[in-house]
Parts: sequence; structure tokens; C-alpha cells
Amino acid sequence: MTDAELPAPRTVVPIEPSLLLATAFDQAQVTGLRHSVTSCAHGSGLSGQRLDDFVLAVNELITNAVRHGGGQGWLRLWERNGELVCEVADHGPGISERRLRDRDRPAPDTAGGWGLWLARELSDAMEVESGDAGTVVRITAALATRQPVTGPRDG
Repeated sequence: MTDAELPAPRTVVPIEPSLLLATAFDQAQVTGLRHSVTSCAHGSGLSGQRLDDFVLAVNELITNAVRHGGGQGWLRLWERNGELVCEVADHGPGISERRLRDRDRPAPDTAGGWGLWLARELSDAMEVESGDAGTVVRITAALATRQPVTGPRDG
């Protein structure tokens, strides 16, 4: 091989440069996964009520995956363009179109139907793809712009 035949440099571009968490789960991992999501979300800049709301929304999604999506699911959490994104997927039977269109708050005495409604209410945005092969729900929370840490001022 001569200098003229050197291979072009290879660039590896990560699919998601800020992937924070990616894991499969079942009922036994729900509590531990909720703690991991809390830690990652806090590390990304969510705090206070925003953190609590996001974690509750994620908990509703992972609980739905276990209850209605075949007993297990997959979670990915990453940062994208100033927001925190959580995706929960399962291989359940899917969610009906009627159910997906329904944006009304469930009646107080309703035993079920709160999970998606809460996730939608407690996140900044929610997308749902659902069919016979399963469901993927993606929620986002805007991250506050981080200010640089500065030392004490000389006076």
C-alpha cells in the first residue's frame, strides 16, 4: 500500500450521543428502574416538582408495559436538544385507536386508564406508536439551561 492508497479515516457517530439508560425490565425491576431514572434525570438537571413529575410519568409507562404489554418492556433514556427523552416499549397487543384519541381525565372512581393520561399530563410532550406488535411511548421534559459554575468573586 502506498501513501496514495491510505484508507479514509473512519468516523464513528453514536446513534444517541447522550444515552443515559437502556435496559429491559419486568415486574421485579420496576422499583430499581424508577430509582435509576430518578438518578439520571436529576443528573441531567431536573429537580423539584419537574423531577417528581417526570419520574411519576415514567413509572406509569413502565407499570403499563408490565400490566398490559406482555409482562416486560424496554426503557431508553437520553438527552436531546435540551430535553430529556424517555422511551418505553413493549410487545403487548397494542392500544386501541379510541383509547389513544381519548384525552379526557378518567373518572375519579375508575380503576384503570390513568397511566397514559398521567404520563401525558406530567410530561412536556408524549408520542405513542401502537399496533399488534406492541407499543412505544416516548415522553419528554425540557431541561433548564445550565449556568456555568463560577467561584467566589474577589472583592
